Amino acid sequence: MLKQENVKIRKIQPQDDLTLAKIIRNSLKSVHLDQPGTAYFDENLDHLSQYYQKENRWYWVLEANQKVMGGIGLERFAYFPNCLEVQKCYLCPEARNKGWGYRLLEIVEQEAIQKGYEMLYLETHSILKPAIALYRKRGFQEIERPACIVHSKMDRFFIKKLEVQPCD
Repeated sequence: MLKQENVKIRKIQPQDDLTLAKIIRNSLKSVHLDQPGTAYFDENLDHLSQYYQKENRWYWVLEANQKVMGGIGLERFAYFPNCLEVQKCYLCPEARNKGWGYRLLEIVEQEAIQKGYEMLYLETHSILKPAIALYRKRGFQEIERPACIVHSKMDRFFIKKLEVQPCD
């Protein structure tokens, strides 16, 4: 059971890398997406902390009872102006359906707004119906496949225009 007081969301650290890679690969394998053209074979998957240290990249980890349960990333997405891509949003099975995916998306949206971005983009696969429902619940709108995507197996694409508050 994940109780609110035992859960924290924090920035990625090097010691999280292997656990996150395992969560992501197990999640993809469980729905038969352990194939080329998915995050399963990303070169950076075993070293996410290094990858997300670079400019215009961020990654947050969900931790419960001092155990890594999943995470979510953001990276600048050049295809759309002033846009960040939501990346590698995965939770281990025991952390799903408890509102933590919703909370992780809320955090990246707030972070994007704080950094002055106007839009979020993400790509997913039609087999991931709970994820798609979550994205829609958070206000993401489905779009046509962009010309420039990294994961060729992905077949559903979404954007969300952010409510940027003017500075007083």
